[in-house]
Amino acid sequence: MVLVQEQSTANLRWANNSLTTNGVTRGREVTVIALTESDRGVSVGVTARSGLRGDELAELVRAAEAASRDATPSEDARPLLGPESAGSGGTWDAPPETTNVSVFSEFAPGLGRAFERRGAVGHLLYGYAEHSVTSTFLGSSTGLRLRHDQPSGAVDLNAKSEPPSAGGGHSAWVGRATRDFADIDVDRLDEELTRRMRWGSRSVELPAGRYETLLPPSAVADMMVDLYMSAGARDAVEGRSVFSAVNGGTRVGERLSALPLTLRSDPAEPGLECAPFVLAGTPGREMTAFDNGLPLRRTDWISEGALTALRQTRHSAELTGLPATAHTDNLVLELPGATSTLDDMIARTERGLLLTCLWYIRVVDPQTLLLTGLTRDGVYLVEDGEVTGAVNNFRFNESPVSLLERATEAGATVPGLSRESGDYFPRTAMPPLRVPDFNMSTVSQAS
Repeated sequence: MVLVQEQSTANLRWANNSLTTNGVTRGREVTVIALTESDRGVSVGVTARSGLRGDELAELVRAAEAASRDATPSEDARPLLGPESAGSGGTWDAPPETTNVSVFSEFAPGLGRAFERRGAVGHLLYGYAEHSVTSTFLGSSTGLRLRHDQPSGAVDLNAKSEPPSAGGGHSAWVGRATRDFADIDVDRLDEELTRRMRWGSRSVELPAGRYETLLPPSAVADMMVDLYMSAGARDAVEGRSVFSAVNGGTRVGERLSALPLTLRSDPAEPGLECAPFVLAGTPGREMTAFDNGLPLRRTDWISEGALTALRQTRHSAELTGLPATAHTDNLVLELPGATSTLDDMIARTERGLLLTCLWYIRVVDPQTLLLTGLTRDGVYLVEDGEVTGAVNNFRFNESPVSLLERATEAGATVPGLSRESGDYFPRTAMPPLRVPDFNMSTVSQAS
């Protein structure tokens, strides 16, 4: 098997209300996956190289073949898919798709207006915008010839009330993912920054503790991406994860949420489209090159509050007795019929916190999927239906599985970029959530 990724990227970076850098890059990575059969099984050798020239390909293939002969047999080995059982893709022999700075033709003037507005009120604007198009080609000795073109983009806007070197002050962040920047309204994003900076004009010190907390879609994405990446069937059936059943096996079929929430992935999700077949460069527990080309369809990981599927390969499906439900590169959480916006939920809050951004999230305990992390760029106090001030930062300890169990309200699902994992997993849509007792374990001095 051979995977070729041709990537084209355009980017802008700004600081102190001024554009600092911009650029366009092109890159190529070639991965060769060679298999050697013996009476012990199938061994795999993988070699990859960036910027490979055509006359260097044969050398890369020979290196992969040599590595496969020296490797131990792979336990997840399965027959490679042929064209009759694989998915379908784009035009194989068309040139790779590209992007350039013209993708920012509408975005850049809006950014200039935001610089002027921030400067007029004594704020500084920092941030980054990037657009990329990756054309991935998959070919195999069984006749696979598949291609997928993936556009991806994101923008981060961070407003600060004074230079970071001076200390103190308030900061606020907003971010959005996009396929082409045509749907990015900088003026509207800057309006939200203005609102959050205004909320921060009053400071409130609160101790650690459990607080009723509103999580906007971006913060919900932070938690749900970690849940999704931990939902491997192999780990669950081996008793290694929060999705392992007490008496063996997996928790598929158990109710995880009191609300009838659905967590799903679909390569055809409007606005979040992604590869409709498996593309993997190595063998693995949750994604494997042996499944390359396997068609992907809508998968409900949680349906009406109950766990219905885990990320798995054809090999792990045999271990669990469940269908093969492979990793898909987008994620949607929704409550059918929910229409409330975050502002609607704020208006119904007697006293609680609005937690706009999470950061530096790490797993503490895989068995419960307990995560720890920091709040950043805006924790706000809500009193009697209004935001009344900015609160100090906290370190939190929470499990996204437990959050789903305890959540008492979910709003309408909208696109939401995870601040922590949006760089590698940007295609998410989430609702705002209300959690009655979010655990702020300690006060943090982070700004």
